[in-house]
Amino acid sequence: MIKILKKMAGFILASAVLLYVASCNSTKVENKSGGTSILFDENSYSEQTIKVNDTEIKIRAYENVVYVANPVDTKYEVMNIYIPEEYFSGGTINGYTSKNAPIFLPNQIGGYMPATPGFVDDGTNTDAPAFGPKRSGPNAIALALANGMVVASPGARGRTESNGKAPSCIVDLKAAVRYLRFNDKRMPGDTEKIISNGTSAGDALSSLLGASGNSKDYESYLKEIGAADERDDIYAVSAYCPITNLENANVAYEWMFNGIYDYQKMDMAMIDYHMERKVTKGELTEEQIKISKDLAAMFPEYVNSLNLKSSDGTSLSLDSNGNGTFKDYIKSLIISSAQKALDGGKSMSNYSWVTVANGKVTDIDFEAYKSYLGKMKTPGAFDAVDLSTGENQLFGTSEVDKQHFTEYALLHDTAGGTMADKNILKMMNAMNYVSSDGTSKYWRIRAGTKDSDTASAISALLALELQNNGKQVDYALPWDIPHSGDYDLPELFDWINSICK
Repeated sequence: MIKILKKMAGFILASAVLLYVASCNSTKVENKSGGTSILFDENSYSEQTIKVNDTEIKIRAYENVVYVANPVDTKYEVMNIYIPEEYFSGGTINGYTSKNAPIFLPNQIGGYMPATPGFVDDGTNTDAPAFGPKRSGPNAIALALANGMVVASPGARGRTESNGKAPSCIVDLKAAVRYLRFNDKRMPGDTEKIISNGTSAGDALSSLLGASGNSKDYESYLKEIGAADERDDIYAVSAYCPITNLENANVAYEWMFNGIYDYQKMDMAMIDYHMERKVTKGELTEEQIKISKDLAAMFPEYVNSLNLKSSDGTSLSLDSNGNGTFKDYIKSLIISSAQKALDGGKSMSNYSWVTVANGKVTDIDFEAYKSYLGKMKTPGAFDAVDLSTGENQLFGTSEVDKQHFTEYALLHDTAGGTMADKNILKMMNAMNYVSSDGTSKYWRIRAGTKDSDTASAISALLALELQNNGKQVDYALPWDIPHSGDYDLPELFDWINSICK
């Protein structure tokens, strides 16, 4: 009897210890980053049904999920997560299961402004997106779900908020990725197959997210907001018209548009959480023309410093006049785009700057192309001497709303401006991280031939830098497409499926 009681006492004690350890471990997991729990709550959802290509898809919608333990602004540091109902009952969609379904990570960021998460829309909501024409069909989130993907669309802080200056926007996106990894075992989807998507500044951040995975540069910022102690590298990047590489965007823009003295400037503002764009026409002043020439003359040195090569091994460079193999490379991309359009039945008769012979596009007049394209911004396009750009505001601080981020603009400053912190400048440029171990392997980059919001050279340099570092890059300049995104969604998801299956 005594032996039995001793055994029972031992069992009770052991059980108590196990319960205590489990309790401690549970508490440790729930508060891993301090503050509020960032555990995914599988039961906190609403049921929705969407219809894509005549097929009804039932989903669980987990909306406004706070993805950090110590949020600065819960208007933006939240995420909408959409999961096909099939994955909660062992079903499959498009060959994917709850274990291997890719996670599509689209952001809604435009102009580096604060952004709320994206919502699923099967085409019944005809509100215009941030960029491009009104959409009549399903949005990217709905199509991702139809393709069997889990969708997580994060919001992020932005430049118009005092707490949204650089690098908060990229820090928030990294924190969202860490949330997904932290909850990998608690929700369907494969966190080793996260694919980001964005447009314009959202694309720049999508690219930066893909380039800078696991960099220690961001660690203190992530700890401050209570991000999960997890990796933040991602599998692949989908990028539309990147407004990136901002320290060199000024010189690239003036190299591209030098000699074009009239412009149609686009001003952007956030009204009721929607992007509003207003066009202002004008001609450059003599001082602006001088600035344009100064900046254009600086671009060759930057290009040459990168030591880039094309896929056939040709060294890409520019001479002091801005001509050379890099310019030829840009021309070749435009020619390829025209050829694809021609092969698809598009007439080139309205494009006098395109030369066609025997059904082949043989050349373009680059100077005439620039005129056709049209200048959208005054110099400096991104770092203005009068601190008037959105990017100047991005590099401000909680105390100083706007700052310069190039030496030239600071030297020619007309507004009493100061210089942004060099470490923050580094953290906002994907080009600085491409060679790192945490850089995504797969990239799809698109910048339309009708896009004059930034120079096509910027996306070309990013694509080349990635290729030269062994990454798999699908890069193209779609014909006659302006500054916009998500215009070729079937092709996008074909690409995602090709790298995930």
